[in-house]
Amino acid sequence: MSSEVRSLEPKALWENFADLNAVPRPSKKEERVIQFILDFGQKLGLETIKDEVGNVIIKKPATPGMESRQTIAMQSHLDMVHQKNNDTNFDFDTQGIDMYVDEDWVKARGTTLGADNGIGVATIMAILASNDIAHPAIEALFTIDEETGMTGALGLKGGLLDASILLNLDTEDDRELTIGCAGGVDVTATGKYEQENTPASMAGYKLTVKGLTGGHSGMDIILGRGNANKLMNRLLHHASKQFDLRIGSIDGGGLRNAIPRESAAVIAMAESDKAAFEKYVEEQRTVLVQEYKTTDPNLQVQLESTEAPAQVAASSFASTLLRAIYATPNGIYRMSPEIDGLVQTSNNVARVELKDGAYKILCLTRSSVDSEKDDLAAAIQAALELTGAEVTFNGSYPGWAPNPDASIIKLMSDLYRSKFNSEPDVNACHAGLECGILGSNYPGMEMISFGPNIRGAHSPDEKVQISSVQKYWDFLLETLQRIPEKI
Repeated sequence: MSSEVRSLEPKALWENFADLNAVPRPSKKEERVIQFILDFGQKLGLETIKDEVGNVIIKKPATPGMESRQTIAMQSHLDMVHQKNNDTNFDFDTQGIDMYVDEDWVKARGTTLGADNGIGVATIMAILASNDIAHPAIEALFTIDEETGMTGALGLKGGLLDASILLNLDTEDDRELTIGCAGGVDVTATGKYEQENTPASMAGYKLTVKGLTGGHSGMDIILGRGNANKLMNRLLHHASKQFDLRIGSIDGGGLRNAIPRESAAVIAMAESDKAAFEKYVEEQRTVLVQEYKTTDPNLQVQLESTEAPAQVAASSFASTLLRAIYATPNGIYRMSPEIDGLVQTSNNVARVELKDGAYKILCLTRSSVDSEKDDLAAAIQAALELTGAEVTFNGSYPGWAPNPDASIIKLMSDLYRSKFNSEPDVNACHAGLECGILGSNYPGMEMISFGPNIRGAHSPDEKVQISSVQKYWDFLLETLQRIPEKI
């Protein structure tokens, strides 16, 4: 219950997080949360601006004695990933997130929690509303649509901010100070296909792959977790070579920035092949469970009899589609040769949908090297165009090139060492942060990203660590006190 969350410390942060999580805020549908933040700033009597794309900027003067310090921008995004388990009855358009406390973690019941990036938003709200926290002049920047295109950051014009330092509160490990990130591009394949009537003698099945761990398609791609779309395609591809199998529909995955956890296909099978096909599925279940026992211990492959679909995809098209998806790269494409342990380039086959004569395949291709990102996207395009699909690229955004010599990085690194008696992990990440885009219109602004421990982002397993939020909050407050004088 949110009352449990509201009683946590720091109370101001958790109160605002609970208020925020009562507001539905999916990407592309942020009207309610934009108004929520506008009302918040105006009630505080602070200068509150909505730009032409929907970003909100709230400006708060420095506390007494801090007027000579550099102005800082504090930035987080308003939208959240809406994902739920198939067996969870929840309407994201009308319901607030159902949160609860589990020992040292805040979680949600069967849905994403919205800690990404709601904790950052709530942090900024708490600073804006405070009367007893010392800080320089603040420009709070709340961007929209970070999760599905970064159109808020892309649409933010120069000249709206005066800050010389930007604190992005969207990192998910409290040991990390992030100083660079990957760029990305959405790859979309759409097409039509010929259908034919299902032979009357065929039996129907529903084949389901589910129980995968999923997660963030950038931060978690290095973990080698199973992709439900690729596993389903693997099963169907090899089965189609052995049996008289026809495909009625495929419904797998969801959002581009989430590793797909579930896929379901309705198929038709020759009656004479039923026993052999059921044996094949059981054998493949055993193989996949063994392959993914570490990364996806709850993986399930289920086969159930159902009514045969009235129509199926023409066999020649189905064969081409399965081969094209098989050829589409998924997961890590290249590791960085300069930074140990950093994924440089990857792809997530996020969504596969086939029904009623139309099909769609969605990917998110990421890289910290723009030329390599474009090259991988072109390879995916080449594979998927073999099906006759139209393949388009949208929402391309640049990476954020690290600047390890920035003064804010030294300041926060030194502070981390003195407060926590350990070395911070100063790094670049494979997720898409808005800093690279924002830097294009504010090229002189120093930037850094940090945050508390958030696990399972973009999945219903998302959770945020309570003790880590306290650590992050204390670190932020002392950082604000140490912002240097204006140059």
